[in-house]
Amino acid sequence: LFLAVCAVGIGGTFQYGYNVSIINAPTQHIHKFLNETWSSRYHKELNPDLLTFLWSVIASIFSLGGLCGALIGGSMAIRLGRKGALLMNNIIAILASILMGISFPTGLFELLIAGRFLIGINSGVGLCVQPLYIGEFAPKHLRGGLAMGTSIFLTGGILTGQIIGLRELLGGEKHWPLLLSSSCIPALAQLLFLPWFPESPRYLLIDRGDELSCAKALKRFHGSSEYRREMEDIQRERFALDGEKPRKPWQLFTDPAVRWQLITVIVMTMGQQLSGINAIYFYATYVFEQAGIVAEKIPYVTLGTGVCECLTALSCVRSNYVGRRCLIIGGYLLMTLWCTVLTFSLTYQELYSWVPYMSMMCVFAFILSFGLGPGGITNTLTAELFVQSSRPAAYMIAGTVSWISFFTVGMLFPFIVNGLKQYCFVVFLLECFFVAAFIFLIIPETKNKSFLEIKKEFNKLNFGRNA
Repeated sequence: LFLAVCAVGIGGTFQYGYNVSIINAPTQHIHKFLNETWSSRYHKELNPDLLTFLWSVIASIFSLGGLCGALIGGSMAIRLGRKGALLMNNIIAILASILMGISFPTGLFELLIAGRFLIGINSGVGLCVQPLYIGEFAPKHLRGGLAMGTSIFLTGGILTGQIIGLRELLGGEKHWPLLLSSSCIPALAQLLFLPWFPESPRYLLIDRGDELSCAKALKRFHGSSEYRREMEDIQRERFALDGEKPRKPWQLFTDPAVRWQLITVIVMTMGQQLSGINAIYFYATYVFEQAGIVAEKIPYVTLGTGVCECLTALSCVRSNYVGRRCLIIGGYLLMTLWCTVLTFSLTYQELYSWVPYMSMMCVFAFILSFGLGPGGITNTLTAELFVQSSRPAAYMIAGTVSWISFFTVGMLFPFIVNGLKQYCFVVFLLECFFVAAFIFLIIPETKNKSFLEIKKEFNKLNFGRNA
């Protein structure tokens, strides 16, 4: 099980975290490349406004690709299987790496834009299919811990990107094309290791009706002595679905039996993106400068934020045994607290010498709290709230909401910060508190429950007395 999570994660959410992270290091080098390419092509200087526009396209086209990936990820998982979709997804990553790698020697910045779009598609598919696959092959008593592999590899990707992007490694002017094309390494690793593992047992039995392959897969994942219990659970879900085919996303919106599950996933996914984590990263450099850290050293201090996220994700594997509900509510409430403290500390930054250090503490504490709850549990719950026929469509909806929110935050965030300054955290603390209250009132505990048992819990909300 552990090796399977590693084989799935290296080409899944690791790619997302890695590609979000590595684009920051070569910003100035890409600006220079755009200027030089434009001058040699058109024999005139690139207009500063056009330069800003081209850079914005390179940076933001990733999220547009991610949205496209989320829209096709569920369909790929149904047609090719969970494992097959992930393997095919690596072809997209390798093609993207080639395009980004040859953009500099060929002098075609359009290839860089195309590569960023394709790696965005790869990330969108990975974010959709990886938690789906892990959630389906994990035994229910380990499902929470194994599903944290999604978060561990995502934060691991961010941290790896921060390290590889240091100017001493591939973040220098000579090596930035290698940095952007290094996305092919995780893709090749997954193509090498993932074929050794079976397809999702639930997909094999419920979607394909292949009982023999399902039993073989369960023996591989759970062991010869333990697989029967899980087989019985899958059989019960199969009988309950009564031959129902995988559903389309729009069918979920019209089905009262999944109304509150869908609302829950949308609220949690939007809450994760709009929680203020982007504001924290934006303010981190300012906070570190105010604390007296030299500008040249800030990239190394910023590594601490990546380490924080990674350690929290790792610790959540163990702490997940307290229950999903407790962790995610606690995470949002702690984020509300740190937003409050950070608003005060940034307001009174100049008054006392110790206040900047309190701001630094808040930055790290907020990131730890995000990893404890929203960052780690959201994808796990999405897998658990739906039965087999609805799960791929639910991930497509969750992925679409996530990428649209990600893009919206990227577009509106600079205006929010410019308008409200440090008081932007008041907006985020209200959002975190609202999401915590919603989860407290709506979501039942899902730990150690089968997918059918969780569905029965939600039937009380969806149908009231008629449940």
